[in-house]
Amino acid sequence: MAHDAPQAAGPGKLVIRNIGLLLSGALEKPILDADTITAENGRITAIGRAKDVNTEGATTLVDANGTTVAPGLIDSHVHPVAGDWTPRQNQINWIDSYLHGGVTTMISAGEVHMPGRPRDVVGLKAMAIFAQRAFWTLRPGGVKVHAGAPVIECEMVEDDFKELAAAGVKLLGEVGLGGVKDGPTARKMVSWARKYGIQSTIHTGGPSIPGSGLIDKDVVLEADTDVVGHINGGHTALPDDQIRCICEGCKRGLELVHNGNERSALFTLRTAREMGDLSRIILGTDAPAGSGVQPLGILRMVSMLSSLGEVPAEIAFCFATGNTARMRALDCGIIEVGRAADFVIMDRAQHSPGKNILESVQLGDLPGVGMTIIDGIVRTQRSRNTPPATKVPEIVGR
Repeated sequence: MAHDAPQAAGPGKLVIRNIGLLLSGALEKPILDADTITAENGRITAIGRAKDVNTEGATTLVDANGTTVAPGLIDSHVHPVAGDWTPRQNQINWIDSYLHGGVTTMISAGEVHMPGRPRDVVGLKAMAIFAQRAFWTLRPGGVKVHAGAPVIECEMVEDDFKELAAAGVKLLGEVGLGGVKDGPTARKMVSWARKYGIQSTIHTGGPSIPGSGLIDKDVVLEADTDVVGHINGGHTALPDDQIRCICEGCKRGLELVHNGNERSALFTLRTAREMGDLSRIILGTDAPAGSGVQPLGILRMVSMLSSLGEVPAEIAFCFATGNTARMRALDCGIIEVGRAADFVIMDRAQHSPGKNILESVQLGDLPGVGMTIIDGIVRTQRSRNTPPATKVPEIVGR
């Protein structure tokens, strides 16, 4: 089982040089004119051209060899349980495998696969606090797992949300996976959560696991959660007219997941683009689930939305980075000074017909991951899961 990655001892300075393409993660300027990044003590300190950046004193020097540097990918919808093990598939090291797919941050939509998951209020609060504490302490492979997302039940009162927030819980599990399935009750509890700084997500579409049920547009719009979870279904999507109604009827996040209806994902993307609301699109996998574990799920969503949704690849990468970071109030996901030094270094896959990484992704190919970095620390080098990259970065000084 993957364990907590060792932290760098003492002050550290990371320098990444010879960057061929720098993706910012920000829709307003997805490509940056820079070939060098520096980070100190896990935070980005400079972005620019080598001649203008102080690279002296590097404790880790990475030569990107002309490859692409992007913010580490964010999976907005996962279901962790305990460490790097999932009982849903009885698989270990699934989080570490996602790291090899470029994912450096995960957001829990509820620890719903916990064997014997308690439904009573005391038990569900205890489990949420445990999960929040456990994943705060343990980072498999270095991946940041934001966990502790209770599935709300009808017996909860406002003080329960106040208590959860005071204990450090900042997320709700998918509304609809527990006993709360009606709009008025969901809206009341979501309001309580928001009052105490807890972000909310709702299950959208048909039932996915025993105990869940159909959540249609009326419930979604009345609940008014911060994120419309898997609007393309997890797995069964709502009809197109209901998806359009949700897109037009609220201004909340529109989450597209790998374990959903791909046609509905493309419909949602087109609708958001028509509305000028691409900033609302965020990506998740909704794994581990009945479909399994998808280490490359986020990269596949980027490629699918770019190639079939006719979105420039640099924009599609924003759906998996900056859009999610802003919506989830994270300090990663965008390459700018002061943010966390979380990066994925990639290049076009060998023998892809695309002339460069952006063209290859827009043609539907996955990039090859050559390195992941979290908090300025190199966590992986050549990925064991992606196709081999044409060029790879290397550590040239340490």
